Amino acid sequence: MIFYFSGTGNSEWVAKEVAKAQNETICFIPEVMQKKEFYYRVSEKEKIGFVFPIYSWGPPKLILDFIKLIQLEIKYNNYVFFVCTCGDDIGLSKNIFVKALLAKGITCNSGFSVIMPNNYILMKGFDVDSPVLTDKKLREAIPRMEQINSWISNNRSGLFDCKQGHFPIFKTRIIWPLFNKYQISDKDFYATDLCNGCRLCEQKCPVGNIKVDKKPKWQHHCILCLACIHRCPQTAIQYGKKTQKKGRYYKGKK
Repeated sequence: MIFYFSGTGNSEWVAKEVAKAQNETICFIPEVMQKKEFYYRVSEKEKIGFVFPIYSWGPPKLILDFIKLIQLEIKYNNYVFFVCTCGDDIGLSKNIFVKALLAKGITCNSGFSVIMPNNYILMKGFDVDSPVLTDKKLREAIPRMEQINSWISNNRSGLFDCKQGHFPIFKTRIIWPLFNKYQISDKDFYATDLCNGCRLCEQKCPVGNIKVDKKPKWQHHCILCLACIHRCPQTAIQYGKKTQKKGRYYKGKK
């Protein structure tokens, strides 16, 4: 069973690669939460995986909320792991996630990080990667996933192969809480006259935070996954004055 969350496609790709290699069922966490399907009986040979992006050097709040709600009936010594995606590094995200699982009585056997193209563009100095770097990261992610799937297939335990990066304590203990407190807001999102009312943003918002009435209107329970701004085919969605000259990235975009 692979539980995953993804906004711009990086973690979705990883989750599908894991599910395919391990022959496991895949579940999109926002759909699970919407349906309130939190109880799962784990079969004898089933693996339990969690795949998610890193937001400002920490797991998204949605992931931690999901862990608090999930009820796994584990009667066997099932292998539990996570794979997180990041633009560069993950800080102390491993510690945060493993602790959240332990609070539910679940031991995490292993964890891995995969470097994928950057997508955070809402602050000064932050933009998508160049086309050259984007292509490089996507190419290198393929053998990386092959290695990770090999470890998972062999139930490799005690291995946490994650890129922590420099200054992890500062990033995760200081920046991450500030990001969660002050940056997660949809108040600056708007659509320009380029919007043609296609409703793709409404359809693809994982938490149902967008309603389109000629133009999209944000409903103020945004998780800042950036699916709307990156997936808009007209590049009509902007965030204040910070994104007009910045690129867009979505893993499924050709």
